[in-house]
Amino acid sequence: MSALSSALGAGFLFGIGLWVSGMANPKKVLGFLDITGDWDASLMLVMGGAVAVTLVGFNIYKTKIPVTTLKDIDFPLVAGAALFGIGWGIGGYCPGPGLTALSTLSRESIVFVSAMIAGGIAHRALFRLK
Repeated sequence: MSALSSALGAGFLFGIGLWVSGMANPKKVLGFLDITGDWDASLMLVMGGAVAVTLVGFNIYKTKIPVTTLKDIDFPLVAGAALFGIGWGIGGYCPGPGLTALSTLSRESIVFVSAMIAGGIAHRALFRLK
């Protein structure tokens, strides 16, 4: 029960952080991605804060950061990253903020989360993952 409580608490804190930072607002995210138009650079502060907290955490727990080698980079990785980026650029959501934005019950967030779940089910069916 303690692990479940910890996970729930961490998820709740993460969701609050997404709302406070603006990451759950697709217009804010799309404004950050639109570097040729009305660019909104404020999410750089969010990324900088996340990197700083992560570096402190890695130093506290002495966690080694795995280094990717060229043999680890294959077509499924590149294709998946491209699909993720294209979807993020079109919708303004990635999975975490998409789930957080679902709390608004907006049509966009419902469509995004539904498509995300359908994509996961399709991937599992196509690749027979256990």
